[in-house]
Amino acid sequence: MIVSDDLLWALLVFVVVTLITPGPNNAMLMTTGLNFGFRRGQPHLWGVALGFALMVLLVGLGLGAVFQAYPAIYTALKYAGAAYLLYLAWQIATSGPVEESGEASGRPISFLQAAAFQWFNPKGWVMAVGAVSAYAAVAVFPYNVLLMAFLFGSLGILSSGTWLGFGSVLKCLLTSPRAVRAVNITMALLLAASLWPIVSDAWR
Repeated sequence: MIVSDDLLWALLVFVVVTLITPGPNNAMLMTTGLNFGFRRGQPHLWGVALGFALMVLLVGLGLGAVFQAYPAIYTALKYAGAAYLLYLAWQIATSGPVEESGEASGRPISFLQAAAFQWFNPKGWVMAVGAVSAYAAVAVFPYNVLLMAFLFGSLGILSSGTWLGFGSVLKCLLTSPRAVRAVNITMALLLAASLWPIVSDAWR
């Protein structure tokens, strides 16, 4: 099934690096852990990992070709995603203060919200299209697409768990509501800043 072992290792490195580096998903996972703890953040974790794996699968099976044929659809999705990401950034920045129980008011991102966000995540599109385009020769079709989806899904669980856990550790260390609010605002600004590629592209 595997055509190239060297390409498989290259794909593995690509998956690990792109998953673990900071981005909208990881920033939101960290703030979920900070505000709600690891247990309450589980739906968010699984939504990111499985939602992105499904996205890679569908892109690999031909959705990318649809966007190439009808670029207006991709453009509309891109700007809708930017608006949604700004909404999420605002939600994070205005999260309620930590209560005496140690948890923030409100509720964490749900499984479906996290899974749906993958389709609006600029970094996610770069990762999915980049993997399918650059590593398609790792195996014969459709096993190559299934392999990519499996790697992104399984390693995505570990990566998402790491960022959620990091936020949970911060939750234990940051006992001041003011400190938690400062981290929330910082993460919200970073989320908004991640939209820079879309903004710069719109100005061209």
